[in-house]
Amino acid sequence: MVSPNMLIFYVDSAERSAGFYTELLQRDPVESASTFALFVFDSGLKFGLWTRTDVQPSADTQAGGSELGIPVQSHAEVLRLHRDWQQHGVEIVQAPTQMDFGYTFTALDPDGHRLRVFCLS
Repeated sequence: MVSPNMLIFYVDSAERSAGFYTELLQRDPVESASTFALFVFDSGLKFGLWTRTDVQPSADTQAGGSELGIPVQSHAEVLRLHRDWQQHGVEIVQAPTQMDFGYTFTALDPDGHRLRVFCLS
């Protein structure tokens, strides 16, 4: 049985994206180089940022076809993160709203990858 535990976003600049996520997630990468950065979360999930031009084999992809889900415990936490991210200039593409699965908002990273913060109903 396999057990995937790593997600990699292809980005224009791993260094720039690592800076963005360091501030956004309030944690430092465990690995950081000019073309790759790696964050490890308390859940065990590994989140990599790989400079698109260095990916082997090369990938013809565009951002926005998936989301990084960020669960929180309350509506208040959704609103707090929304406010904090707006103050840091993060592009918000969906304001906080109630959806069928819970309370949520969606933002974009510098490469257009979707970041969905949510509190399940």
